[in-house]
Amino acid sequence: MSYAGYSQLPSGSDQEQAQLAASTYDVLQRTTDSIQRSNQIAIETENMGAEVLGELGEQRESLLRTTRRLEDADQDLSKSRVIIRKLSREVLYNKIILILIIILEVGILVGLLVLKFAHL
Repeated sequence: MSYAGYSQLPSGSDQEQAQLAASTYDVLQRTTDSIQRSNQIAIETENMGAEVLGELGEQRESLLRTTRRLEDADQDLSKSRVIIRKLSREVLYNKIILILIIILEVGILVGLLVLKFAHL
């Protein structure tokens, strides 16, 4: 006997068919439960992935802000180095001028002493 192109297998007892149907239903139920657990795990995994992705985005922004601050600090340090070099040159110029003034004063003092003792 065939139905819609399928031929019916020879049937055993009704009890065997009932057991086969019950067994098939149990397998189908376990498969359904397994698929539901897999779906639940997939949803939890997706949620955790979204959280991790959000945290990584926040960390990226934090790292970018830190990088910008470090670049600004580097520029400030470069400007400070230039200022310190200028100050060092000014200090050196001041020392040279002071040394020249001291030499000039010593020269004047020696000249005055020579003039004073030369008239005696």
